[in-house]
Amino acid sequence: MKPPVFDYRAPVSVEETQQALAEYQADGKLLAGGQSLVPMLNMRLARPAVLIDINRVTELAFVRADDGGLTIGALTRQQALLEHPTVQERWPLLAEATRHIGHRTIRNRGTVGGSLAHADPAAELPAVMLALDAVVTVSSTRGERQIPARDFVVDYLTTALEPTELLRSVWVPALPPRTGWAFQEVSRRHGDFALVAVAALVTLDAAGVCTDARLVLTGVGPTPVPVDLRQTLIGAAPSPAAVAAAAEAAQAAVDPPSDVHAPAEYRRHLARVLARRALTTAIERAGGTE
Repeated sequence: MKPPVFDYRAPVSVEETQQALAEYQADGKLLAGGQSLVPMLNMRLARPAVLIDINRVTELAFVRADDGGLTIGALTRQQALLEHPTVQERWPLLAEATRHIGHRTIRNRGTVGGSLAHADPAAELPAVMLALDAVVTVSSTRGERQIPARDFVVDYLTTALEPTELLRSVWVPALPPRTGWAFQEVSRRHGDFALVAVAALVTLDAAGVCTDARLVLTGVGPTPVPVDLRQTLIGAAPSPAAVAAAAEAAQAAVDPPSDVHAPAEYRRHLARVLARRALTTAIERAGGTE
């Protein structure tokens, strides 16, 4: 299959990219890794008048860590994020989730910003950024603004980005001490999008009491789904019964679709099973006994 006819621009700076977006607005489409856009072009599901290739905007490709958190440039390749030693050491949930994205050849081209901006409902990174309480920075010729991850994905393949805005980076805060993590996923084949995936974070104090717990599911609706754990885990020492209750809450929180890949009932079942597994692992990694 062949893509529709389009004009092509290849800016070399953020400023030039913003000017192109301001000029073409909804008629322009950014090309980063192209792992989602190129198939959509070939299947005529996307028909931009102008393709704006940002692969020469090298200032958007970086990973920087400090005491306050981690900043990831939008053009950072997924494999580079996975292999970054600071990410592996201080934000292991990011590395663990990124390992599930496609295959290495996909991750070598796919970008962090591209995955977030595309907002596939089964993608790993939007869910993980929500669990990590990340903040997305976007900019245009009018200026810059920050969008919390909880407000960034608004619907199926739809984000809070305006047509003239460029996703520049995402900031992830540092994790508290004694925070455990886990990412669980089930897919039809290795490298496929998830049928259901779960990101979990659990923080324990010195007495083993859970002071914070986060659980986000993907593949179960048009956007990542966070689960409220205040009534099940937070405020007490984790127990098998509490974990089971949290997993039941995860199952109750989702309303997944049925499609050619899996029925809704199976996805609800996976939500409960994977939530229990992820929370159990996160508690163990936090230093708990569960």
